[in-house]
Amino acid sequence: MPHLNLTRALATGALTLLASQALSHGDVAPQAVDTTGLPAIEGDWLTENPYRAEQVGEDTWLRAIEIGASGYNQNCARCHGLEVVSGGLAPDLRYLEAEEYGDEWYVERFREGYTQNGITKMPAFGELLGQEAAWAIRTYIEARPDEGALDDYADELKGMRDAMAGYASDPSGSDADALKARLTEISSQIETASGAPVADSVAYRAAKLIDGTAEAYKSAAEVLTIGLSAAN
Repeated sequence: MPHLNLTRALATGALTLLASQALSHGDVAPQAVDTTGLPAIEGDWLTENPYRAEQVGEDTWLRAIEIGASGYNQNCARCHGLEVVSGGLAPDLRYLEAEEYGDEWYVERFREGYTQNGITKMPAFGELLGQEAAWAIRTYIEARPDEGALDDYADELKGMRDAMAGYASDPSGSDADALKARLTEISSQIETASGAPVADSVAYRAAKLIDGTAEAYKSAAEVLTIGLSAAN
């Protein structure tokens, strides 16, 4: 059993037992994941995520999240929900702890899959997708913001988005350093559901993009638009 933090997550796990046909995943062929840009993992399967930022640096961590998002959407979202937000039939993986215990449970389930009463609820991905894909998906999952984590900042972020949309046409009156600093400050306050130290939030993503150019403002505004819409 996964070590989940919240009663709700446990309840969704219980619902899994009642949804044998709805969660049957065995007829879906796992889709290969391109892990170009990630450090290769040789030898036996690890029991701890090697792609966390404190181990590989921010750039590789972001690459792992990018690859993990693609791998998750191709192979996991059907049951576990877009953006890892469960619809109630499968455990909400955002609440799987971002620590060694959570890593051990995750990688065992990823490698071996899950069968109940002769029905494949989750296929065995391990041999088909490999370690790099497994840990990239894990990195993406654990970096999801907590439920409602953006609520306190939604209005401010919308205002910043609108300002940056204007700067996309004329950046001359903008203060890129101030916008970047404020977005970074907001991102530092957004918690993950898993307990991972940094959330891959829209504030974090937008801050990374800003460099004072019109194109960067356009991209940052788009990130905020999509992210705020998804949060609602």
